[in-house]
Amino acid sequence: MPKRSLVLLAATLAGLYGGSVAYAQGGQFPVLDMVANRVVQKYQQSSCQQIAVQRNQPHGPEEQHAIQILHENPQMRQEFINRVAAPIANKLFECGLIP
Repeated sequence: MPKRSLVLLAATLAGLYGGSVAYAQGGQFPVLDMVANRVVQKYQQSSCQQIAVQRNQPHGPEEQHAIQILHENPQMRQEFINRVAAPIANKLFECGLIP
């Protein structure tokens, strides 16, 4: 899975919560639901060429901070990956970006 999708999630979460994520009852991540859906939609609506270009763009300071947030919260990271991995992998496969 490309780093851009993880970065998008983390940047959105960091922007909405100032770097900390509030847990909903039952241990769910309400914002994660919204962001995961957006990430999947973005991949599904993007052309293969757009995805290839985005994968090679450098990460700025905000994105690096967002990645750090995901490193620090393995439960959130696992939930996000569980939600987006299959749709993104299918798109990357269709685009010939993974074997």
